[in-house]
Amino acid sequence: MNEKQHIENVFHKHSHESQIDYKIRLNAFVDCIRFLLRQGLAFRGHDESEDSSNQGNFLELFQFLDAPKNLKVTSPKIQKDIVNAAAVETTDAIIRDMDDAFFCILIDESCDVLVKQHMVVMFRYVDNKGCVIERFIGIEDVTSTTTESLKASIDILFSRHKLSMCRLRGQGYDGASNMIREFSGLKTLIMRENESAYYVHFSNVVNIVGASSKHRDILQDKQTLKVVEELKH
Repeated sequence: MNEKQHIENVFHKHSHESQIDYKIRLNAFVDCIRFLLRQGLAFRGHDESEDSSNQGNFLELFQFLDAPKNLKVTSPKIQKDIVNAAAVETTDAIIRDMDDAFFCILIDESCDVLVKQHMVVMFRYVDNKGCVIERFIGIEDVTSTTTESLKASIDILFSRHKLSMCRLRGQGYDGASNMIREFSGLKTLIMRENESAYYVHFSNVVNIVGASSKHRDILQDKQTLKVVEELKH
């Protein structure tokens, strides 16, 4: 099998019996990917050659599990295909868990080795058990770092997941970021659209609460009591 072919095309070219066998062998490959994603571990190694003493987490785990030797789907492209599929399923599960609840959006900026800007997005919401949940949603590419471009990226994100801006109840940005001016403008644009999307300078909150474990425990207790009182009404 040519490792550069898309995994879906390869699968459909097999006979029925071969497809069953291939699916069984593919499970070992997917299990390796799921484990690395769950643990937040890197896939690639510095030296993945056959005579390398450490070929990286993915190949080493693949060999450790004694995966079928004739499973030739270890190319980085196929790994990315399955990782992207896992990301879609995970994000969909998060959106379902939100269940049209009110939520907050937390945003930070990230710059890669090519000095290209990205927007890191998290959602904060209360689930149906009354627990405050924070979930990483993804890293969005931005065409530029202007306020308008950032707002357009958020609109696209909301549209993709069928979210309404009217359900937004808070927005937070990293005040230590070198994009503080752009984030300030973004805050204003969102509040023009939804006055209930209150702004929180979340790096200050994290620093204050994180300075003492006692402060954190007290805040959690007070938040629990507040949620209980709100539910009574």
